[in-house]
Amino acid sequence: MIIKSQSEIKTNESGLYIVSTPIGNLKDVTYRAIETLQKSDFILCEDTRVSKNLLDRYKIKSKLISNHKFNEKKNISKVIDHLKLGKTISLISDAGTPSISDPGTILINECVENKIKIFSIPGPSAVASAISMSGFSEKFFFYGFLPEKKKI
Repeated sequence: MIIKSQSEIKTNESGLYIVSTPIGNLKDVTYRAIETLQKSDFILCEDTRVSKNLLDRYKIKSKLISNHKFNEKKNISKVIDHLKLGKTISLISDAGTPSISDPGTILINECVENKIKIFSIPGPSAVASAISMSGFSEKFFFYGFLPEKKKI
């Protein structure tokens, strides 16, 4: 019996890939994430300066597009047009999984509305990491992250 990796069975389909990135340690990236980013026509980055550290380390040369909370609405039509033309686009955040307290939800909803394929490339999870070492029982409720700054 010959076992083939998913990448040997078929190449990336066109669509939007939601790619989880390492939280704190660049070595925590998955092989699948690296492979997906390498095969992407474009990578939407929360902060291209932060993403460049990861991408340079793994020699990923895909074209970067800045996509943060201040410009993601402006990017929508251009990104959707590329996806409709059959491009492969990955969405990454600075750390962790996009659209969970990071940009991405607006684009994902637009892809759903336009019947564009969306793929999840799982990876590190701050929530799972925190729960796994907390001593909590197997039941937990995640409502979001605590605010960074105290509001008075």
